[in-house]
Amino acid sequence: MPDAPDSPSSRLLALFDQHRLTPTQRRIAHSLVRHAAEAPYLSSVEVAQLADVSQPSVTRFAVALGFDGYPALRARLRTLGLPTRAETDAEVHRNEYVGAVHAEIGNLARLAEQLADPGPVTRAAALLADSRPLVVLGLRTGMAPARGFGYFAAKVLPDVRVIDEGGSLLGDRLDQARAAGATALLCFALPRHPRELTDALRTAKELGLRVVTIADGPFVPAAAFSDAVLVAGVGSQLVFDSCGAPLLLGQVLLQAICDITPADTQTRLEDFDHQAATRGLFED
Repeated sequence: MPDAPDSPSSRLLALFDQHRLTPTQRRIAHSLVRHAAEAPYLSSVEVAQLADVSQPSVTRFAVALGFDGYPALRARLRTLGLPTRAETDAEVHRNEYVGAVHAEIGNLARLAEQLADPGPVTRAAALLADSRPLVVLGLRTGMAPARGFGYFAAKVLPDVRVIDEGGSLLGDRLDQARAAGATALLCFALPRHPRELTDALRTAKELGLRVVTIADGPFVPAAAFSDAVLVAGVGSQLVFDSCGAPLLLGQVLLQAICDITPADTQTRLEDFDHQAATRGLFED
């Protein structure tokens, strides 16, 4: 069933979609969306109760949207001409869920447009391809794409080291990788951007590592310590970001690395398939 562009929840989603919000602020946004017909008449205390957050959080939410405070946001909501008919849960959820999917499709479409020029990915792959070991760094939200990349890269590269936890040992692991011969690092830098990720990249550059970063924008903090930045947008319509485009870009980058030494890649894949068959790893 197609989305209803003039529904109350759709109008609020369009307003909130223009801003990057914290998970707590997204809870507030979703609470307003789910009570879109009443939203222009709710006090900040009532909104806080609906979202199960503090009243100051509602004020910070309004400021994050660019308003002086919650009264200014409520005044803006009243100009949207929201219908007074309350939507059903099915209608509201459809708008939220379908909107999130369409936003992700938009991110993938923009990625496809970028990849029409394969030059940046090819050059980034050349920076990484000969590093033994290859270091893959991803903290917090970058953890999942880093682990995914590392899992597949280990099938075609002889030594891949995934660093997905911060803390005092992070610098030690970078030192150890450099001592083992690493010359390059792939970083997944996704919002919200951890400060220790930037610190780790600073250390990596001091160690002489080349850095390729997959990020949600070209001007993220990690860019200052990167030799190449590849951009893939993240979806922010749900309580937590969706990272379909960064995950796909990681796979594209790995393909480009494989294309540099196709014979070696094929040999390692055949070896893996042989070992998998011998050990009975898979059902099919």
